[in-house]
Amino acid sequence: MSGNASKKSFLDPRTKLLLVLVEAVLVLATAGGERLFWFRILFTVLPFLLLFTAGRYKSCITGGIVLGITLFLQYAVFPKAQGGLAMILLIVTSVITRFLPAYLIGAYVIQTTKVSEFKAAMEKMHMPDELTIPMCVMFRFFPTVREESTSIQAAMKMRGIGMGGRKASEMPEYRLVPMISCSAKIGEELSAAALTRGLGKSRKRTNICRIGFGIFDYLIFALVLATCVYWITGVIG
Repeated sequence: MSGNASKKSFLDPRTKLLLVLVEAVLVLATAGGERLFWFRILFTVLPFLLLFTAGRYKSCITGGIVLGITLFLQYAVFPKAQGGLAMILLIVTSVITRFLPAYLIGAYVIQTTKVSEFKAAMEKMHMPDELTIPMCVMFRFFPTVREESTSIQAAMKMRGIGMGGRKASEMPEYRLVPMISCSAKIGEELSAAALTRGLGKSRKRTNICRIGFGIFDYLIFALVLATCVYWITGVIG
């Protein structure tokens, strides 16, 4: 994965940020209760559709499999379970069904949004650099850390260190220590790169990246607005 998307997304970065907020409030926090049940189902499915249209088939299929197994446990196994097993299933299924859509929409935003697009969107919203710059660094941090993690995993596999190997007990030390060290180094390098590009200057920067709302953005806004109106009318009524 890379912060610079290989395939252009049809959604504006501001729309993506709105979806992150809605997923957190509606799906993760289950705001609105049973009244917004069908809206919650719709916003649970939406991240899968977005990942699929963006060509992120692996994330879409993996997330679908995890969600499918979770729903099977929730509706087929949990009603027949008793005691401690029922409690464990309740916790696991509740956490996954709430966190998975929010995680997937976050992955979609990071994988399909270029740093320049995000910076341009934040400037249009008149956000301060104190907030924008750390978030720009974050967009490159997580993909870079994942690449480093893959490299470390390959190196450990060559040395026979893994969960199924004879040196499984050494795995935490030889995986976590390099990962922590790489994460600190990556953060420093990305921060320096951001300052080198002039992201920390007080002068207004020019940006050749063009962003704007399209038909799909307005459809998302209409869906979010309909959800809010339906929720508010239920509270008032």
